[in-house]
Amino acid sequence: MADRHINYFELQKASALPGCPLCRITKDRAERYIDNLLFEHVSDRPFRRAHRDAGGFCAFHSRRLLSFRDGLAVAILGRDILEDRMAHFKKRKPWRPAKPCPICVERDRIEHEYLGFLAGCGGADGEAEDLVNAFSASDGLCAPHYGTLLSSFKKIPPWLVEFEEQKFAALKRRTDQFIELSAYGRQDELRRLSQEDQLVWKELAAVLWG
Repeated sequence: MADRHINYFELQKASALPGCPLCRITKDRAERYIDNLLFEHVSDRPFRRAHRDAGGFCAFHSRRLLSFRDGLAVAILGRDILEDRMAHFKKRKPWRPAKPCPICVERDRIEHEYLGFLAGCGGADGEAEDLVNAFSASDGLCAPHYGTLLSSFKKIPPWLVEFEEQKFAALKRRTDQFIELSAYGRQDELRRLSQEDQLVWKELAAVLWG
């Protein structure tokens, strides 16, 4: 890892913040992608065609459009999809997209790129040491991203496997404790837990669903 690049610094920066570092990176990158396409690509015919073939964005990313203040761009893209839907309504045929959501495709590309970069951080050289230390102090990967890492790459650094497995094991122990102390008659013991352990169910949900 002689030449550090943006992946290195983005992972290092995201590791210092709460939650799965890769969830944060993909969310931020997807937001920038949407902002950029609304500003620059609405008049781009190849993009409009790809967007139309996909039937627009998925439900999740379509709802994200409402947070951007570019009503004209959203209206232009939405009109294309409405026209196609109306045509299918007239034919009384079920509508199915020919291609996946463009933003989901971009998100998957980013996830694979960063997971591959992380899988290459063996920690053997000084250049990777800062990132390994930063990631080891983070909340680690959520279950979906760790599962993708395991299924996508044959070689994963031992430090990363050990860190993730210990993190999941600790979360299960804390969840077991929360469930046990939530039983009737043990409320006082539950209240004596730290605030973090009393809210472990929220942490569990975030880890499981990303």
